[in-house]
Amino acid sequence: MSGPTPILLLKTRSSPHDGYHEYFSEEFQPRFVPVLEHRVHGKNLERVRGLFASGAFAGEDQGPGSSGELGATGRRFGGMIFTSQRAVEAFALMIEENGLPFTPSQTKPFPLYTVGPATARALAALRDKYLPGATIYGEDAGNGQNLAYLILEHYNTIYPDSTAEPQHGSSPPTKPSLLFLVGEQRRDIIPKTLMGPDRPETDRIHVEEIVVYETGEMESFEADFADAVRQCRVKTQHTGPTDSPSLSGPTAPIWVVVFSPTGCEAMLRVLKMGPFGKNASDGNENPHESGKQAARPDIFVATIGPTTRDFLREKFAFEAHVCAEKPSPEGVAEGIRWFMAMRETDAQSKMETTDHIKG
Repeated sequence: MSGPTPILLLKTRSSPHDGYHEYFSEEFQPRFVPVLEHRVHGKNLERVRGLFASGAFAGEDQGPGSSGELGATGRRFGGMIFTSQRAVEAFALMIEENGLPFTPSQTKPFPLYTVGPATARALAALRDKYLPGATIYGEDAGNGQNLAYLILEHYNTIYPDSTAEPQHGSSPPTKPSLLFLVGEQRRDIIPKTLMGPDRPETDRIHVEEIVVYETGEMESFEADFADAVRQCRVKTQHTGPTDSPSLSGPTAPIWVVVFSPTGCEAMLRVLKMGPFGKNASDGNENPHESGKQAARPDIFVATIGPTTRDFLREKFAFEAHVCAEKPSPEGVAEGIRWFMAMRETDAQSKMETTDHIKG
């Protein structure tokens, strides 16, 4: 007897509401398996607060501050970038503990750039309470590259024909920088795109990154994940005479959704996929073939986006079954539905071919 398809979400469940749980509960049987352990970088958060206190974000109507080199507009920073909920949470912790000595300028917009609806929602709650004059952009960007292009287009309309570098070695830059709050593990696609030397000088936007949280894999993740897979099989597996479910027997499909490169090795090891599959030790000289052939017929892997997909591909020669076009519950679900529909079509085609041969 089959029920809802199990789907293991390799992330910590968001509180008080989690969009993935709410969305997948209708059609799947979601279960969260936390992978990451986050530690706030207190010293760097104090540095961020110091920037606000010193006037580095002050606008023309508030006067220049004293921290670092201020632009001709009277502000060192004209906005902020967030690409993870953890960065928003760290920023919120700083504000809630010590307050925010800053009021957005009334003469210039104060943009908060973000990627993905979940991070945008977390940022909106913070904005409404502490930064009511700020505006949020990038909710539908989908990935860092798209967000970088959006920033180039939007921010340069706020500061047209201005530069991010000092002029003639003495005049201050006329375009304020953007402050990017990040984790220690991140890609550099946004700074590289915004500050690329191949861009016209008036298009470049200087980005200053500050690490506000550190991330590591939970020590218990591999054991927790193995236990979660085993429990999914208990519910879906037709057991043999011993009635003892294992990690290897045939079951109904199980989906695993991966949200970051952290934990990927442990995941593949538990599932015996990629370099940890059967063919990995058989002398197969083609690692890409090994990764594909070792894939389990009843467990499928979906990634939240191209960063994690490429990591699995390049580090482990493993090709995820699905890569979401958008980092959202809907994006993941659309990819899964498409994959399962194609799989069903292929199975039907093979069945018809077999029947034709037999006939």
